[in-house]
Amino acid sequence: MELTKRKLLKNFSALTVGSAFVPLSYAEQNFQPARREGSAEHRYGMLIDLRRCIGCQACTVSCSVENNSPLGEFRTTVRQYEVVNENHMINNVLLPRLCNHCDNPPCVPVCPVQATYQRKDGIVVINNEACIGCAYCVQACPYDARFINEETKTADKCTFCAHRLEAGLLPACVESCVGGARIIGDLKDPNSTISQLIAQHKDELKVLKPEDGTIPQVFYLGLDDAFVSQVKGQPMLWQGLEDAA
Repeated sequence: MELTKRKLLKNFSALTVGSAFVPLSYAEQNFQPARREGSAEHRYGMLIDLRRCIGCQACTVSCSVENNSPLGEFRTTVRQYEVVNENHMINNVLLPRLCNHCDNPPCVPVCPVQATYQRKDGIVVINNEACIGCAYCVQACPYDARFINEETKTADKCTFCAHRLEAGLLPACVESCVGGARIIGDLKDPNSTISQLIAQHKDELKVLKPEDGTIPQVFYLGLDDAFVSQVKGQPMLWQGLEDAA
């Protein structure tokens, strides 16, 4: 039997009679699903090549759109810093910031309701249905990567877009990076791009605050030593431009 356009529209109308489009509230859109454990066959990490970052903030915008972040709060962003070298010369430096999905995440043990947890694939996430918004995890994070979402009243942060990874897609920030500065992949797969880059640049890669023992899984290529560790007895050699203003 031939299905004409008129019949198709008529059948569709019959199926939708009595139904109505009910948009989700802001909080409903921004809530992360309950516990999803991931697979122990994978261990996700991210490599950020600072030589390719141009500070365009495409990652910030795409992340905010993908994850419906509240106005003025960001799961990831590119910050500008002033770095003073040994000759007292000042340079402006771009530094993408996000949750480091640590192997030893300090945010997990401080959560009184175990809402923050580490998946089997290493991604640190938040169960919004359990989170009580106490902000203990926000205070415990040494990377200033968490905030309390004023709409959901729960903790919020980067999740490596775990929902996209599970669907075989790249995180929003990686997909939108015009310079190709962000690379995410499976650290357990020796053939993955990130594993090959780590092997190729193993002596050049750095992480933020290694002395804290968090074992970050976000690696930086081209990171200034001023961001790695603070020399005892000496002042910090970098300052955020937004703080200096």
